[in-house]
Amino acid sequence: MIPADDLSVVWFSSSHSNDQGGRCSNGDMAVRDSKDPHGPGFRFSPAAWAGFVDHVKTTY
Repeated sequence: MIPADDLSVVWFSSSHSNDQGGRCSNGDMAVRDSKDPHGPGFRFSPAAWAGFVDHVKTTY
């Protein structure tokens, strides 16, 4: 988990949903609960995030 005040994350709202996501200064992707924007988030490597997105696209 990453703390909500991690300055290496630039949070943004997805244009496809109300979920929160962010890009980290090292290229990682971070996600958090949009209902708790001051809570912790989770960080994923670019490869892990791409694998997740590909899985969602092919499964749903």
